[in-house]
Amino acid sequence: MIKKFALCIALLAPAPLLAHPHIFVDTGLKLEVNAAGELTAVEVTWAYDDFYSLLIFEDLLLDSDFDGALTPQELERLKGFDMNWSEGFEGDLYLTAGARALALGDPVHLSTEVERGIITTRHRRELIGETPVAAGGVTVKPYDPTYYTAYDLSRGVEVTGPCTASVTPPDLDRAYTLVEELLYAMPTEQAEDAYPEVGAAFAATVSLACEG
Repeated sequence: MIKKFALCIALLAPAPLLAHPHIFVDTGLKLEVNAAGELTAVEVTWAYDDFYSLLIFEDLLLDSDFDGALTPQELERLKGFDMNWSEGFEGDLYLTAGARALALGDPVHLSTEVERGIITTRHRRELIGETPVAAGGVTVKPYDPTYYTAYDLSRGVEVTGPCTASVTPPDLDRAYTLVEELLYAMPTEQAEDAYPEVGAAFAATVSLACEG
């Protein structure tokens, strides 16, 4: 899935885009809705591509026998490697209710696994705010604004509670057109360093609908 997605990007993207994205993440979402139809939390699964997983192994000096599996001690060292978020980082996950952006709390690590050289992690984030959020009409988009990392929803979307989720894929033709317009509006030598924030245009949109 990751390799297929990467190949599609390479074949479809205009030349200036070939350097982006650099990291591919198979993503899964579990949207927690209570009995009252209120969205309370989101559980996120990230499965990193094999090349990025290898880079993490090398950086942390893991998998010295190169068998794609880690010892319990190595797994403990790997645990939480992607939870050290810098201030202002949104976790590459954006929720809205109408025109209002919804705030999520800090991530809570749930698990870190390695299988056949692929790192998969799970974390959970609760919605924060003074008032409950009705789940109906909420939209969720996983993306990196800079498009350095590409997220897809190949791991699926699950909803707990009296609601359902529909997924609208990105309009890639429109996204690539946007990239071309923004890149051609700047000098070539600036295109890489000042790459436009187009990640949202390449993101799938999850929409929640609830009974009643």
